[in-house]
Amino acid sequence: MPAELIKLYEENPERVKIDAVVDVLRSGGVIIYPTDTVYGIGCDFTNAKAVERVCKINGVKPQNLSFICYDLSEISSYVKQLSTPIFKVMKKALPGPFTFILNSNSSVPKILNAKKKTVGIRVPNNNIARSIVKELGNPIITSSIHDEDDLIEYSTDPSLIFEKYVNLVDLVIDGGYGGNIPSTVIDCSNDEFDVIREGLGDIQQYI
Repeated sequence: MPAELIKLYEENPERVKIDAVVDVLRSGGVIIYPTDTVYGIGCDFTNAKAVERVCKINGVKPQNLSFICYDLSEISSYVKQLSTPIFKVMKKALPGPFTFILNSNSSVPKILNAKKKTVGIRVPNNNIARSIVKELGNPIITSSIHDEDDLIEYSTDPSLIFEKYVNLVDLVIDGGYGGNIPSTVIDCSNDEFDVIREGLGDIQQYI
């Protein structure tokens, strides 16, 4: 079946529509949704078949996917205890345009951290994404939507994203034009702030 297109406004995401998105995720569906940086493709991280679909559609390995979480308290369910300095910086920086690489614990599904003991965690400053995760009750596993244009790395127009993925995913959320700069990726697995990808966020503001 072709994907459904849903319009949502970040200022006040409609609960009925959020519930519809969550129903798709709980049934094993794959969605495309806005964040505070670029559009992402994702699914319920507890559904192995849906995770495999995301990997196949976007050409990535499970270990390279990140979690979209609602807040810091949800993050603590999937990573080993954070040091006080790391926690303080994350508390100031999130929600925001950062992906933190952290040491994962046994609650992370095995498909996601095979041969790998870390996980990328995001809490985007976007009410649509966070409302979905909050209602779902667990993280969305995610990967960024890339554009085939040589000049534009990430797809920003939700109508064009819908056209491209209409027969690949189950639902596309139109949350307005997305950004073209990804999140800043910071490896904190060794209790240091090692920036491995410069993106929209400046972690030095919070250290």
